[in-house]
Amino acid sequence: MNRLRERRGLPALPISQLRPVASAGARGMLGAGLGMHPGDDDYETARAEFLTEYEAALDRDTRLFDGVAGCLASLAQCGLSWGIVTNKATRFTGPVVAGLGLDRLTSVVISGDTTPHAKPHPAPLFEACRRLGVAPREAVYVGDDLRDIEAARAAGMPAIAAAYGYLGATPDLDAWGADAVIATPLDLLSLLAPL
Repeated sequence: MNRLRERRGLPALPISQLRPVASAGARGMLGAGLGMHPGDDDYETARAEFLTEYEAALDRDTRLFDGVAGCLASLAQCGLSWGIVTNKATRFTGPVVAGLGLDRLTSVVISGDTTPHAKPHPAPLFEACRRLGVAPREAVYVGDDLRDIEAARAAGMPAIAAAYGYLGATPDLDAWGADAVIATPLDLLSLLAPL
């Protein structure tokens, strides 16, 4: 976003201002960074420009949240399969997952264009469960956006809100209706212990 702003003669914005809209993708970033919204005259051109920049920098500064690597290692030690369900398009998901080394660890990756519907529709979660060979009620979905919790609810899956995630501009995790809220990735392990 800051490269787009620079081309337009605008000063860079701090990450703290852009981070809350990151999970809303190009739409959120263009709104926060350029005040552009779908339907605006130059929106589609700016969106294409943003996605080109994004694709070129997918693994430049991308890293796991603190505690995720340890959580995933513990899940593997317990013999639990896990997957990734994102609304990010496959052309972006694949390089990010591979760049983080998660492609060798995860059992399934579902992108925003894997099924005809993206979250909050339950179709991506159903597809992940189908590929894993588990019923949705036997899975748990962890997400950092209201649409994640809504998708899990629609799929009949326990939902856990990740308070360490992106969360949006004005998160009210208590209003999301998740079964639990975790402050760190490792907190997930104590919730799964009864399983």
